[in-house]
Amino acid sequence: MRVGLISIIHESNSFIAKPTTLDDFRRDTLVIGDEIRPRFANSHHETGGFLDALDEAGVEVVPMLATHAMPIGEITHETLESLMSMMREQFDRAGPLDGLVLGPHGAAVSERERDMDGYWLSQVRQWVGNDVPLVTTMDPHGNLTPKMINAVDAIFVYRTNPHIDQYQQGIHAANLVVKTIRGEVKPTMAACFPRICINIERQHTPSSPCREMYALANEMLKRPGVLSNSVVLGFPYSDVVEMGSGFLVVTDNNRDLAQRYANELGRYLFDHREAFVPEFITVEEAIDQAETAHGPVCLLDMGDNVGGGSSADGTFIAHAVHHRGGPKTFIALYDEESVRQAEHAGVGSRVTLRMGGKTDDQHGKPVETEVEVKGFSEGTFTESEVRHGAHGRFDMGRTAIVETSTGLTVQLTSQRTVPVSLNQMLSCELDPKAFQILVAKGVHAPVAAYEPVCEKLIRVNTAGASSADMSRFVFRHRRRPLFPFEPIDESNWSGF
Repeated sequence: MRVGLISIIHESNSFIAKPTTLDDFRRDTLVIGDEIRPRFANSHHETGGFLDALDEAGVEVVPMLATHAMPIGEITHETLESLMSMMREQFDRAGPLDGLVLGPHGAAVSERERDMDGYWLSQVRQWVGNDVPLVTTMDPHGNLTPKMINAVDAIFVYRTNPHIDQYQQGIHAANLVVKTIRGEVKPTMAACFPRICINIERQHTPSSPCREMYALANEMLKRPGVLSNSVVLGFPYSDVVEMGSGFLVVTDNNRDLAQRYANELGRYLFDHREAFVPEFITVEEAIDQAETAHGPVCLLDMGDNVGGGSSADGTFIAHAVHHRGGPKTFIALYDEESVRQAEHAGVGSRVTLRMGGKTDDQHGKPVETEVEVKGFSEGTFTESEVRHGAHGRFDMGRTAIVETSTGLTVQLTSQRTVPVSLNQMLSCELDPKAFQILVAKGVHAPVAAYEPVCEKLIRVNTAGASSADMSRFVFRHRRRPLFPFEPIDESNWSGF
């Protein structure tokens, strides 16, 4: 038994002008063939789950392509063509395959193929034919599409946000492809596409209203004939027709049952849609709450969500703390220019810097003030615990730590970094518990790391390319009507 393995992961933010290129994939992860196993062995990533489950089943794994780029703007057509060429070359070399495990993200958008994941999955289906089982994982921050559904036999979506079950979903996907090849099951999938956009602020799976929706999905897994089901929360920042929520059910050769159960999940969201309307807290309100807390408070900067493609140099919270003169606050800003200026000044010196706010005009103006240069780091660190994104190695680039006279400690990095590990601070000899406020540029991704040391986490309604206030954006491709932008009723609550 020979099973191929392909993964192309990108979360494309349509509201960021800077496109994603092949260099962005190379800079993060782009491994081919035999390079894949050492890169993902012993990882918490779904690719690690693929490898371990297939090895356990005694299957010959045929690693083909695994690539990932930091979220940013839409992918250039040339980049997509290059990735497809690499994939085609691997198929030509691979020989006959009995099945494939695949890892799309679900929110990849290219300049010409707006449903990019549906596109490349369909190409794989075309290359291997209809009799070879294809089973995939998917991020719940994808946008489920009919093209994805038609291309593969089953999809396993991570069930947690922060995403801490990627490895387990990789195990499930690989086990199902093996059972299908052996003829033990015939996975049959159906989907429901409610006309509902779940706001990013409402997408924390352990909390209401997601908690109750996932409880129904978990109960459904116990019903006869159900092999799996999935909740797709959606990615509001990919401006595509399919943007919004979705539900999947996979049965053992019973399409009618799969459709009925998928509709049941979709109907639950329709009936409870008002609970998924966000609650917003301003920067000033968030700082007021943080000042009265007894321990560190994490302010989640939703408008500068690095994991959603944003700039990592948003300054709205930094300006507010600086203007108040406290409380003692930590913030990381992507600002290579300021790193160089601090390095030129040297440790212990005082220098005036213009920090952050340089990528575009969406994330605030630079914080211009005198700082004391406290130290430097090469910016590399590791994380052994299971954290959002399942990455174990990080590289912030050359990093400087500076302090203002107003209570701000700023970590200036040379590369954008998703704040999913406290080792981002600890590697620079910063104690998280020494601060009253920890600013994390995300919405839910930082929670697994920051919750253990923070008395409270507050999601802050800041402006930016990942703002939770969706009224800030002009959509050109989304469906209409789509709740909460427009009302929906019994006549138009699902479909395209």
